[in-house]
Amino acid sequence: MPTNSRQFIPLNIAIMVVSDSRTEETDTSGKTLVDRLVDAGHQCAEKVIVIDDIYQIRAKISAWIADPAINAIITTGGTGVTGRDGTPEAVKPLLDKELTGFGEVFRTLSYDEIGTSTMQSRAIAGVANGHYIFCVPGSSGACRTAWDKLISAQLDYRTRPCNLVEVMPRLLEK
Repeated sequence: MPTNSRQFIPLNIAIMVVSDSRTEETDTSGKTLVDRLVDAGHQCAEKVIVIDDIYQIRAKISAWIADPAINAIITTGGTGVTGRDGTPEAVKPLLDKELTGFGEVFRTLSYDEIGTSTMQSRAIAGVANGHYIFCVPGSSGACRTAWDKLISAQLDYRTRPCNLVEVMPRLLEK
């Protein structure tokens, strides 16, 4: 849990909605993430909707991880098991390190909400070129679970005993 012994450090977070059918008008998941990160004190660096195509997903994320002004990326959608779900396949080749605990904990938390259906989630997270990337399912409920119970605390410098923000300066060490 965050404590007040440290100053909050706002981050620039990019949001990608992966969908073949959502538009700005019908997107609820991306809006959920933007609202939550802004309410937490972070900035939304950019929000885009990209079709579920591994090369288009990878191209946009590659541009973001090359941008030093962006600290973290959250994708929503494309983590299921259908033929069009390709977010993990798009992102994994870009990762320098995978945070396997993210998917494990997300599915554990999600089990309490949706039962065994959580086994269909291929939520992943990792680090690419000094940027954190979180890939969560496309439902607004999954976005709330991921942000409220995992991502928000780890992207808050005040969270003890440790958080992802405090190691950001060391992510590019060789």
